[in-house]
Order: sequence, then C-alpha cells, then structure tokens
Amino acid sequence: MATQTSNRIAHIGIIVEDSGAVERLNATLHQYAPYIIGRMGIPCPTHGVSVISVILDAPADIISALSGKLGMLKGVGAKTLYAKVSQ
Repeated sequence: MATQTSNRIAHIGIIVEDSGAVERLNATLHQYAPYIIGRMGIPCPTHGVSVISVILDAPADIISALSGKLGMLKGVGAKTLYAKVSQ
C-alpha cells in the first residue's frame, strides 16, 4: 500500500442479503487487498443479513470502482463515505 498525495480514506458499508453472493464479494475485495486497511464483518442472523465495514486508503477512482463493483453484485448493497481530509 503506497501512500500518495491523492489517496483518500474511505469507509464502504456493505449489507449482504444473499449469502450466495459471499464468494463473489470476497473475490472482489481480494482484488483490492492492497488498499484495504481494515475490515469487520458482523452476521445478523435474526434479520438474515451480514454487515461488513471496509476501510480503504486509496485514490478516489479506486474506491469508486470497488464500491461500484460491490453494488452490482446481486444481493449486496454498498455505500461509501469519504473522510473530509485527504492525505
């Protein structure tokens, strides 16, 4: 993970409603592993979903690309929040 002046800190909040999407989700996240500085997953069995938080240190275009790919997965919702300060 190289720090660049154009890197941003961002949080991608993910809700997985279809457990069949987990393999594709993990494969997608693995492609962006060099930019991921933290990840936490919490299963919510009473609601039948899982909630995942991913923290990134990456250029804005990389963050946007990952969020877009995650949002296109069936049964997966993703939203991105950027820190107000950039590096």
